[in-house]
Amino acid sequence: MFKKNIYKGLGFVLICLAYTACKVPQVAQRIENKNVPGSYNTSVDTLSSGKVQWRQFFTDPNLVSLIDTALKNNQELNITLQEIEIAKNEIRARKGELLPSVGYRVGAGFEKVGRYTSSGAGDASTDITPGKEVPDVLPDYGFGLQANWEADIWHKLRNAKKAALTRYLSTVEGKNFVVTNLVAEIANTYYELLAQDNQLEIVKKNIALQSNALELMKIQKQATRVTELAVRKFEAEVLSSKSLEFDIQQQITESENKINFLLGRYPQPIVRDKTSFTDLVPPTIQAGIPAQLLANRPDIKQAEYDLAASKLDVKVAKAQFYPSLGISATLGYQAFNPSYLLRTPESLAYSLAGDLAGPLINKNAIKAEYLTANAKQLQAVFNYEKSILNGYMEVANQLSNISNLQKSYDLKYKQVQALTQSIDIANDLFKSTRADYFEVLMTQRDALQSKLELIETKKQQLNAVVNVYHALGGGWN
Repeated sequence: MFKKNIYKGLGFVLICLAYTACKVPQVAQRIENKNVPGSYNTSVDTLSSGKVQWRQFFTDPNLVSLIDTALKNNQELNITLQEIEIAKNEIRARKGELLPSVGYRVGAGFEKVGRYTSSGAGDASTDITPGKEVPDVLPDYGFGLQANWEADIWHKLRNAKKAALTRYLSTVEGKNFVVTNLVAEIANTYYELLAQDNQLEIVKKNIALQSNALELMKIQKQATRVTELAVRKFEAEVLSSKSLEFDIQQQITESENKINFLLGRYPQPIVRDKTSFTDLVPPTIQAGIPAQLLANRPDIKQAEYDLAASKLDVKVAKAQFYPSLGISATLGYQAFNPSYLLRTPESLAYSLAGDLAGPLINKNAIKAEYLTANAKQLQAVFNYEKSILNGYMEVANQLSNISNLQKSYDLKYKQVQALTQSIDIANDLFKSTRADYFEVLMTQRDALQSKLELIETKKQQLNAVVNVYHALGGGWN
């Protein structure tokens, strides 16, 4: 009858545990498959420049050398590499939780129990050695092994390990994304530095041209053909150009220091070819199809891994509602006298116990963890969708930018040619008194501005190509 009541009680507990496990709050999932458009425009490329290695994409040996140095010394990249190591150690920790934990214990102590207690009466009546009483204060010496193991019945620990592995892969893609950004930033800054070098050269030539015009104005003033106003106007223009020269020199210094910072070194000159900037031809870009972004762009792949890890986290949180089975065991020797410590089997001590435990009442903490895991999963879904949409928009914008910049460059080149010729025409007309000094001044100013804008447009062209290469997911391999 007693055993029958025990079985009934045990059955009732198991029913309660099953009810607790099954009554899991339901959270609506919003996991949609986002289909990207078939192409960025009317034309469709079968290949993508994002798959081309950066060494093949960038042909300038000085730029290649700078990128090589940055990939070895950049602090942000090295920090990201340590994040990968942290994620790798998390996998080891989760893997260790699947295995039994075994430890050792060595201890010594003493205890005084009351005589009129069950323990004290038992000690007083125990005859260990003939003719000797058990001392009131009992020492306790012992050593042995301890083992604990949680049976992974609901795959809670396995899913946690898989989540850690997925996050490790996410950190690897995060590192690739850092590399992509680093390569693009160095290339853009390098082209910006070349553009500033050429702008400085143009300003210096323009200063020489304006200085000659100033001397001409002084001669014309002596001949009473122009007034002091013309001399002052040309003198002010020379001073303005000299001021612009120092501004560009400061920009060059800052660009060099930015590259040195990305390379993880203190300021030093940047080796570069300053003469052939206007002759640089931007590499041809093959956009490929938008679906290739899913495989090429590290940030999209990282978001995908984060989404997979969040799904596993939901499973781990859900398993908290189920009962867990733990097994513990000890084996060793224990005695109140060191001389008895190794006697077998008298001093041998061992234990084996199983523990089945699960939540029954007041599951608010577990529910909160489960709902939080679901919310984070939805965050991962939205982040994944945003990454895909952002990648598509970046490529589409930069492809349009490349096309429009090429048209703009062609027009500005013609403008520079026309204004350069107009300088000589204005000077000739001024010498023959058919044009005033103001026309000469404005012609020189417009020519300078157009040349600077032409260099700026060339830089934007090169930057747009780098940006679309980056947007396609290139640069990390």
